Parts: sequence; C-alpha cells; structure tokens
Amino acid sequence: MSYHNPFTPPRKSATFDDHTLAEIRRAAATGIYDIRGAGTKRKVPHFDDLLFLGASISRYPLEGYREKCDTTVVLGSRFAKKPITLKTPITIAGMSFGALSGNAKEALGRGATLAGTSTTTGDGGMTDEERGHSQTLVYQYLPSRYGMNPRDLRRADAIEVVVGQGAKPGGGGMLLGQKISDRVANMRNLPKGIDQRSACRHPDWTGPDDLEIKIMELREITDWEKPIYVKVGGARPYYDTALAVKAGADVVVLDGMQGGTAATQDVFIENVGMPTLACIRPAVQALQDLGMHRKVQLIISGGIRSGADVAKALALGADAVAIGTAALVAIGDNDPRWEEEYQKLGTTAGAYDDWHEGKDPAGITTQDPELAARLDPVAAGRRLANYLKVMTLEAQTIARACGKNHLHNLEPEDLCALTMEAAAMAQIPLAGTNWYPGKAGF
Repeated sequence: MSYHNPFTPPRKSATFDDHTLAEIRRAAATGIYDIRGAGTKRKVPHFDDLLFLGASISRYPLEGYREKCDTTVVLGSRFAKKPITLKTPITIAGMSFGALSGNAKEALGRGATLAGTSTTTGDGGMTDEERGHSQTLVYQYLPSRYGMNPRDLRRADAIEVVVGQGAKPGGGGMLLGQKISDRVANMRNLPKGIDQRSACRHPDWTGPDDLEIKIMELREITDWEKPIYVKVGGARPYYDTALAVKAGADVVVLDGMQGGTAATQDVFIENVGMPTLACIRPAVQALQDLGMHRKVQLIISGGIRSGADVAKALALGADAVAIGTAALVAIGDNDPRWEEEYQKLGTTAGAYDDWHEGKDPAGITTQDPELAARLDPVAAGRRLANYLKVMTLEAQTIARACGKNHLHNLEPEDLCALTMEAAAMAQIPLAGTNWYPGKAGF
C-alpha cells in the first residue's frame, strides 16, 4: 500500500523536466528532430560572471566630460591594401537575405552606416539594397557558395571565409522551402519552395593548407585590396585561430555557442560548441604565441548584449565584437507589440524562435511580402544606430572608470570573476583573490 504525504507536493525530476518530457513526446509523435532558430537557451558562464575593478587610489579614472576615450578600430591591416577603419568596435554579424527579409537587411545596413561600423552579408549573396545602404560591407564566403560571384567579391569592403558558426560548429546551414521566394531562388540558383541545406564544409579544401590557397585566390581576384577574415565556431579556439593566422587571415572571427542561427537542429544548438567566455583567452593565447596579437585582429561574437559585454570582450584581448541576435531585437524582433500574433503561433514575445517557418509577425525573419512590409527599414535602421551608440557609450564609460583612454587599453587586470567556472574560463582571478583554477604556480 502506497502512502502520499499530503504536506509534500509532488516532486518532478530535474533530469526529466517538463521541457524534456515534451520533447520526448514530440519526437515519439512525429519521428523528426526539432528545428529552430536563435542560440542556446541553456545557462552557461558568460560575461555577467565578470566584474570590472574601477579606479580609486591605485588607479586614476578619466573624466568623461573632458578626457577622451577612443573607440576606433582598424581591421585587416596585416596584408590588405585597404584595411577597414570603424568608429566603434561593434560590428553586425552575417545574417543572410533569405533568412532575413530584404527590409531587415536594409535596416541593418542603414543602422551600421549611421553608427560608423560594418555589416555582413551572410549566406546567399549580396543584394543591391544592402550594398547601397552599407558604407562598409563584409561579404561572407561560405561552403554553399550561394550567390557567390567575382563582381560582388570586388564590390565588398572585406571578405569573410566562414568555416564554422557558434550555434553549430561542424554543421551546415538550413533554409526551408517556405522562405525560398522567387528572388531568393534566383540569387542562390535553387528551385523555388524547396528546402535547401548548405554543406558543413567547403567543397574545395580539406585542411589549413588548402585554406591558405583559397585565401590567396581571394586576394588575387580582389587585387589584394580587401581584408580577409576567417570565421570559426567556438570549439578548439587555440588551434583554429593559429591555423587561420598561418593560412594568411587578416582577421579571425570567433563565434561562441550563444551565437544564433536562422535554423538548425535544437540538439545541435544546445549541445555542440563552447561558451563564448571560454573561447576568448585560448584564441588570444594563440595570437600571442605567434607574435600576432593586435596584428591579426580578433572579433568575438555570441551573446553580446551591452556595452559591458563589449568592454569585457576587449579586456580579455579581442579587438572588436559582432552582434546578431541583439541587432535583430534592436530593429524589432520579438517585439511585444506583436504579442497577439506570437500567441497565435504558439509562442510569446521574447521566446519566438521558429525563424525557419517564415511567419515572423515583426517582418524580420520572413520572405512573406505582407509581413516584410511591416518593417520600416529607415526607422529600424535608426533604432539600430541608437542601440550601437548606447553600447559604445557604455563601453567608454567603463573604460574611463578603469583609467583607460582607448577601449583597447582595457586588460585582464581590470577584471575579476564571480564564479569558479568563469574564473577558469576567462583566466581571471576569483573576486577577492589573486587565483583562478589552473593558474601556474598554484
């Protein structure tokens, strides 16, 4: 005979929680894996686990109203004839036309231009609107080669060779048929309305030696003018960074697992890759070991949300950051004004991630003409520019408080960690100590 204690409420399993149970039932009912957009939703050590040590007696702060704190960054100064100079070290990550609407891509270009920074094409080629409204445009060169042509390579201000992405290192991209409109199909040379999946690796190289040859080809076709970036997902950042540098990259882009995606398997997003915080120091160490830190620039992406995040990434050794999900939120993604429509889709504002379905009420992750028309690219561009301005000012405020007259003068010594995990990943002393797990000599 069983007995239930009426004073003790029923207890659910931490391993088999409500989400896990629902996923088991969904898989059993459908026989297919779950696909979604955005980034990981699990909690991992992040920039929130770090704090800055502001100046006091032992350090002198700078006065914000009369002492400058520079924010400019030069990208691609290693080999390119025409390196890029940006007013702020906050760039816009690659998000494709196809994954995003034409109006969304235009808004990103407008906002980046107003803020004095760059935006990036993403997979699927370059649209005339994007090129026309982007003062500085980085062209992504991906395994799919969708939309790739020599003319657009030359029209770009830099080229980003994408080897991996933080949400799915080792995995290819997806674009489901409902988002492959006539224009998207034409740009990608695909049949309209048919699901496509990009390859997980480039078709014409099998290792870093071949990557070096490909970088040389891209330099030749662009007359050595354009900076060449290499983007990798956060998995083995020390070795990937070192090999990218040896292959001839001007810039390394390193994307942690909090980085988003337009569409991939949920199991991939949640279980492959490393937290952004764990990626930075190994990459910086690789650059330092090669004598290339600050000579080859490092751009960090994956979960950047505020000026504090920017300042922390730079203090750990990055030269710049890239934002994707945050930029979409700034232009209107997951806006509560569309809550009623989000609920009709079975979700809520702030949780909507079915970007692959093409039903985005905000008109951002869709190719539906009526939905896309809801996004005013001019107004959305201004919102993005405002957001970038605030982030830059926040980073400057922190740098001045640490006594630094340039964001790049921030350093690990300016930081402490709140948790053992963050201390170990960032190689930053635990608050109140001079120790972190794994520190030499302890």
